[in-house]
Amino acid sequence: MGLIVQKFGGSSVADADKIRRVAGIITKTYDAGNDVIVVVSAQGDTTDDLIDKAHEISKNPSRREMDMLLTTGEQISCSLLAMAIQEMGYPAISLTAWQYGLTSDSNYSNARIKSINDERLSKELDSHKIIICAGFQGINKYDDITTLGRGGSDTTAVAIAAALKADLCQIYTDVDGVYTADPRKVKNAKKLEEITYDEMLELATLGAQVLCNRSVELAKKYGVKLEVCSSYEQKPGTKVKEEVKTLEKMLITGVAKDNDISRISVLGLKDVPGEAFKLFTLLGQNKVNVDIILQSIGRDGTKDISFTVSKAQMRNTVDLLREKYPENKVIHEENITKVSIVGAGMQSNAGVAAKLFEALYNVGVNIQMISTSEIKISVLIDSKDEAAAVESIHDAFLA
Repeated sequence: MGLIVQKFGGSSVADADKIRRVAGIITKTYDAGNDVIVVVSAQGDTTDDLIDKAHEISKNPSRREMDMLLTTGEQISCSLLAMAIQEMGYPAISLTAWQYGLTSDSNYSNARIKSINDERLSKELDSHKIIICAGFQGINKYDDITTLGRGGSDTTAVAIAAALKADLCQIYTDVDGVYTADPRKVKNAKKLEEITYDEMLELATLGAQVLCNRSVELAKKYGVKLEVCSSYEQKPGTKVKEEVKTLEKMLITGVAKDNDISRISVLGLKDVPGEAFKLFTLLGQNKVNVDIILQSIGRDGTKDISFTVSKAQMRNTVDLLREKYPENKVIHEENITKVSIVGAGMQSNAGVAAKLFEALYNVGVNIQMISTSEIKISVLIDSKDEAAAVESIHDAFLA
């Protein structure tokens, strides 16, 4: 038997009945002779409700105070879950980030984990307690509470598993594993028994919402064994690991889509060396995360550069560019979707791109931008075409 870290999302602990079901999963793992550390997110729509409360008070609340507010959601979840486990007759204790020793940098609302002091966690495990940790949060050098951004509870769970060298980290969700596409949207989506870290990282980065990409990065870096499981059905999930035995059997592992994307174009830049360097240095200095980049062929001494950013960064980025490039036209587009295919098998197989483009042609979908790597191809399309595009691509490669 060993140490197992289990993470449960907000939908899994949304009400009293769901909390009791989760408590049953945890205690079953404990009864099998394992030490158990649990990481939980805020219940249901709690985070959204807290954001609404903040905006009732302030149109632009400080990020520090928002972190102070939002972390209360996870504190509620972990204490209620600890109570449920205690009611079943098991020893349990709930801990916030400062208690279990997770320190972060000071980038409020999107902090990065710096370290975990495992002294308290080890002490409680030695007492054979089930430990319930509030996810999504850390403490910075000023002893302020921070939040870890999107998918922060996944990242918390993997970080704890890495720090304590856990035997397994299980991420419980409302689906029973990783699928070749979103099973709620694509009827022929197939569940994967296993997937590589690299493939899962690409899928997570490209819009698959099963795992946060930062958690997969951590798992790969520290060799944490991951399993994606269902909170509602007790059956094997999908294992995320370095190598999989089915690697050569599947050309494509999955299809993902991302709606949280906007395209920005700067038109009429001088067609001289250093223009792209200056543009993307400016964006980097302002912490703008850029994804797909396209530069036009120079004409009449000018060129256009287009790139994609998240919708949350779009408005500020456009304002920044219009201020810094007053002589150039800056345009943006929000009604776009990035659709991607991922698979380690495409490294050694020709014709993957042609097959992808054929699938889009068959349903009349126009491609706006293209990006590739060794194990993925992404295309930018009009959002109205996303459902047809994903289904056609999935049928072409995975039906």
